Amino acid sequence: MGYSLSEIVVGIKGAGEMASAIAWRLYNANIRKILMAEVPEPLAVRREVSFCEAVYLGRKEVEGVGGVLVRDELSVRMAWQEGLIAVAIDPQWELLKSMRPHVIVDAIIAKRNLGTTLADAPLVLALGPGFRAGVDCHMVIETNRGHNLGRIITDGEAEPNTGIPGDIAGHTEDRVLRAPSGGVFRALASIGDMVKEGDAVGEVEGHQVRAKVAGVLRGLIKDGTRVSEGLKLGDVDPRGKREYCYTISDKARAIAGSVLEAILRVYNR
Repeated sequence: MGYSLSEIVVGIKGAGEMASAIAWRLYNANIRKILMAEVPEPLAVRREVSFCEAVYLGRKEVEGVGGVLVRDELSVRMAWQEGLIAVAIDPQWELLKSMRPHVIVDAIIAKRNLGTTLADAPLVLALGPGFRAGVDCHMVIETNRGHNLGRIITDGEAEPNTGIPGDIAGHTEDRVLRAPSGGVFRALASIGDMVKEGDAVGEVEGHQVRAKVAGVLRGLIKDGTRVSEGLKLGDVDPRGKREYCYTISDKARAIAGSVLEAILRVYNR
């Protein structure tokens, strides 16, 4: 398409775990004009590896790459000049679209399409189920763990959502912490804490949230977040390695690598 890879503008919908892994990989591949669009109250649980924390903190670093909260086109360009990833509160993607990105990546992981179209950018990529390549976007990236994880789909859809979390050390649903009711979540533990089965890690309106397996608290939603019943609040990693709390996961790295490949398929001419 006649663009230098270093000049490509990439817009990413979402700034949670998967979106942040994508931004991190593109940045390290010297694709550095990156703008991430988030909602005012992000619901990421793996906050130590999610640039959406910049919404609350102003800045967030993930494995040595910095992100900064921006508010308009001028501050986006200032962030890029400083070598930072730009993160905006932009739930309607107005700022994102105003930057006229060469690539849009829908990394919201909503399991459905919330409004992404082929017209969003010259190259539109989407993660997981809810999208059909050639109809909603140009390519879909498989997000389901297993043989096809990271596969780039140019015709068709990703595998349907199973509703079952990925297996880690023999544990699936029991490693995930969910809201016992609707209300405001209050944390009783922190990411990186070691927990035992039955330990209380938080509460929602007086209902305690307890770990069902022993391990390290790898992710936990931000204290004070308003949640709905059944919402994922966090996860316990039964492998018990604290360093995993602060580094990008194998699944996220695989998906991020596929997004990079998809971009290169089109722009590395």
